[in-house]
Amino acid sequence: MRFFTDEWAEAVRVAVDAGPEQDGKLPSYWQWIDRARSGYTATWALGVRETGAYLLLEWKDGKCAQAEITADPSAADHVLAASEATWRELREGADPGRIVMYRGLRLERGDVLGFFRVIYFFVESLGVLARVP
Repeated sequence: MRFFTDEWAEAVRVAVDAGPEQDGKLPSYWQWIDRARSGYTATWALGVRETGAYLLLEWKDGKCAQAEITADPSAADHVLAASEATWRELREGADPGRIVMYRGLRLERGDVLGFFRVIYFFVESLGVLARVP
């Protein structure tokens, strides 16, 4: 399966909708994630700067309802982009929280406060996404 193809996008949708394995962290952390996800409705566009391709993930009521590859992220509530090198690091196991914290994947458009209100849910979803072959 190739990276940033429609087939990959659907595999990502299924994986992030299922959520991460809940081990290695305190139960209260996962309770926070569950509360943040519960009823969550927004659209993320996650892009590759060099190609201009975006993975559009649409969340409705806590479920990842749709995923597609697009060149137009204008429909997204939150647009983030990273270099090909950063995407490679994520796919090779880099810490998604660190990637976001050090602005490897940058929020380019969207409500900053609204986005960071669910940051751990986003980071865990990014970690799941990065593990899709």
